[in-house]
Amino acid sequence: MSYTYKGTVYSIKSPINSISVNKHNVVVNDQNGSKLIKFNNVTDSKCFLEWVYQV
Repeated sequence: MSYTYKGTVYSIKSPINSISVNKHNVVVNDQNGSKLIKFNNVTDSKCFLEWVYQV
C-alpha cells in the first residue's frame, strides 16, 4: 500500500511491525525496514495514522 503526502509517495508493506509517533514525525517499521515520515503539522500526522489503521 502507498500513501501520498505533499507529492511524495510512501510505500508501506504489510505486516507493520511497529509505529512510533512524536508530534510531527512518524516512523513505520515494516517488512522493508524503517521509514521516517515528517509532517508539517499534527493534523496531517493524525490523518496518516487513521489511514494506516484502516488498512
